[in-house]
Amino acid sequence: MQRNSTRRGPHNRGMLTALLRTFSWRALRHHPWRSAAAVAAVMLGVALGFAVHVINASALDEFAQAVRAVNGQPDLELRATRGALPESLYGEVARQPQVRLASPWLEVPVRASATRGQTPVALRVLGADALLLPAMAPALAPRAYDGADRLAMLAPASVFLNPAAQQALGLGAIDAHTPAITLQAGLAAHPVRVAGTVAAGGAPLAVMDIGAAQDLFGRTGQLTRIDLRLQPGSTPASVQQALAALPGWPAGVQFAAPQDDVQRVDSLSRAYRVNLTVLALVALFTGGFLVYSVLALSVAQRAPQFALLAVLGTTPRERQALVLLESCALGLIGSVAGIALGTALAALALTLLGGDLGGGYFTGAQPALQWSTPAALLYGLLGVAAALIGGWWPARQAQQLPPAQTLKGLGAQAGRGARAWIGLVLIAASALLAKLPPIFGIPLAAYVAVGLLLIGGIALLPWLVQALLARLQPLAAGHALALLALERARRMRASAAVAVGGVVAALSLAVALTVMVGSFRGSVSQWLDSVLPAPLYLRAAGGASGDEAAVFPPDFVHAVARLPAVARVQALRTSSLQLAPDRAPVALLARPLEGDPARALPLVDPAHPVPPGRVGVYVSEAVVNLYGARPGADWPRLSEAFRPPAQSGKAPAAIFFVAGVWRDYVRQHGAIALDLQDFARLTGDARASDLALWAAPGREAGALRSEVLEQARESLGASAADALEFTSADAIRTRSLAIFDRSFAVTYWLQAVAIGIGLFGVAASFSAQVLARRKEFGLLAHLGLTRRQILAVVAGEGAAWTAVGAVAGTLLGLAVAAVLVHVVNPQSFHWTMDLAVPWPRLGALALAVVAVGTLTAWLAGRLAAGRDAVMAVKEDW
Repeated sequence: MQRNSTRRGPHNRGMLTALLRTFSWRALRHHPWRSAAAVAAVMLGVALGFAVHVINASALDEFAQAVRAVNGQPDLELRATRGALPESLYGEVARQPQVRLASPWLEVPVRASATRGQTPVALRVLGADALLLPAMAPALAPRAYDGADRLAMLAPASVFLNPAAQQALGLGAIDAHTPAITLQAGLAAHPVRVAGTVAAGGAPLAVMDIGAAQDLFGRTGQLTRIDLRLQPGSTPASVQQALAALPGWPAGVQFAAPQDDVQRVDSLSRAYRVNLTVLALVALFTGGFLVYSVLALSVAQRAPQFALLAVLGTTPRERQALVLLESCALGLIGSVAGIALGTALAALALTLLGGDLGGGYFTGAQPALQWSTPAALLYGLLGVAAALIGGWWPARQAQQLPPAQTLKGLGAQAGRGARAWIGLVLIAASALLAKLPPIFGIPLAAYVAVGLLLIGGIALLPWLVQALLARLQPLAAGHALALLALERARRMRASAAVAVGGVVAALSLAVALTVMVGSFRGSVSQWLDSVLPAPLYLRAAGGASGDEAAVFPPDFVHAVARLPAVARVQALRTSSLQLAPDRAPVALLARPLEGDPARALPLVDPAHPVPPGRVGVYVSEAVVNLYGARPGADWPRLSEAFRPPAQSGKAPAAIFFVAGVWRDYVRQHGAIALDLQDFARLTGDARASDLALWAAPGREAGALRSEVLEQARESLGASAADALEFTSADAIRTRSLAIFDRSFAVTYWLQAVAIGIGLFGVAASFSAQVLARRKEFGLLAHLGLTRRQILAVVAGEGAAWTAVGAVAGTLLGLAVAAVLVHVVNPQSFHWTMDLAVPWPRLGALALAVVAVGTLTAWLAGRLAAGRDAVMAVKEDW
């Protein structure tokens, strides 16, 4: 009858539909909370993944719109590799026949406040030619308030704010009564008048006349960039070639495309966004195991009904299809709910966090939610796929269910399980994939390697159960109950793999995240000790970066060094280099290396000796990966970037030699360190950005602060002294580690969720087996075993299986951690770390899993160890 029924097409579909409405729906109504848990797990995984995608997509789209509004739509941009462009270049470029319009720009990052005592707001001041703005960047065209002078844009110390700046400064409608605001640039404070608004969105910014901006900030003769609109028929490549061929064309001028700003942020944040998405999808991965647990228990409870359906004519394929349809329904409901929840979470996060999820790439903006139908369909399909994968094994169990044996309540026979070679092949493939380079800057092969490693390890579970429990058999030879539990646990190794597979996957992920986060935190802690040698640091308040932070002249540094409370002072300088137009600038760090760079920098390997006639530089690991700098070799690209503008076409002033590689956990875009004296000699700029201070013996830090501030008032002025801030190394270290812990707090929550779902799977699997073994337990009771002894046997099986699962999960977790530490992190963020294994914490985690798994098995055994199990044996008498 079964053979004939396999050819029934329409009748087959109609029967499955009828069974879903009656058979499956009745099971759902009897156990609503169990199915709701599976739906919730899928919903949570889909919601987290989709919310992260929507937030990142909205933030990136908002950034792209802001760049287009601020930059307009030029055909070509000119920027300086280092420092500023000379203003004389603007006239020369504007006279070229291929250029239709040329627009000069000056950008100055400042801190703005509208009232005294208000927390300063990060603001970008754009100096532009007002007459060119309507054609080059209409969104920045100034709109004076009603009654203002029509030439207000050309007035000195007058700015026009965008809506984000108005909101951040707490200003209402701009009119004649709007108070003046103060712009803090370095140590200088500049009061300016708010003359109107601009329509540009994005982060807070202010627009003013470029000449007024140059005068206000002391940037006479300097430009940040020059935007070009080309004549019809001219191409950016031809114009670039023509300009570079001009006599006396200065060195260090970089040509950039308008979309390079967006590409730069997209490339810099891509790895962070992908890793965050993968981390969010861990919940979906564990949700698939919960679907498996729920359906495995449901199939076991309905085993007699499935057997009866088989007797009545349903084929094995139909039983399998029925369970898969049930899992699909759970996944579909969870996915739809997850998309709705993810949308709500994304909207809430965009309102509260402004699109920044901790990476710092999209700070200062309030993007609008960008809902994507293709993305919603993709994440919905991922949720359904996870549910179908989770329901595959229960569906196979329903398909392979022996009707006669099941109707007698004898349970399933021991299976052979998967062959060990499949797991070994998967693990070998994982090792090969882990050696592949990243694809588009994303460690896709490494992610696949982690997945294959987990699947291969779980495939080896039957073999591991057989091997480990066989070695424990002699220890239980003299104890009947222990031997009974151990033998059954060993012989039912395929069932053991199914039971503890969720625990192995969850524990391995928990171990991997624990080791990775612990290794990262330990490496960051050691790195902070290396880069913060002084107990106290002095810099301009407001967090300015690059050349904007260079506020201490050499005379002030020398004066501070002579103070009685100061034992030692070390000047530090920060600058930047734009080595590639589509990448973020590389940080340039100048500090006294004193002939021993290993004391000042956390070098990865011993430094190479610098040959005579070379300038030694020490690059971060990101520079090696992104720009191809090689230790022990010259770096012509850096030599070209340092060429003075007047020496275009001549030999470089310095030949740089990469003397070493160091770790940097702050600047993902790369950093270059060189001696402070070399920097001052090559640039002619001896200003310092930070001062590292050591107090004289017997002098307190308070006395040191007082003397330095008094010297600042004398040398720099009273207002400049008020703009300085002291920070202790301990405070920097504490704040940095607190930010680190807050950033990785979500991983601990994910670990708890994963292990909880894995233990739920153990409970469901044991419950299913106990229900199928009621008559087996009844027979044991008739043979004289007490209820307590039967529970001890079940608990012993649970202890044996979860112990093997704990061993396997720990070993797999260590392997996954090695991939995360040595492959994923270097390929994603271009830094390495030392692998540190917290053995006590992992041991406690494994013991907790074994204890909870044993308790779970014992509680499940109580369902079948009572009078019902004894009476069930009479069904065969």
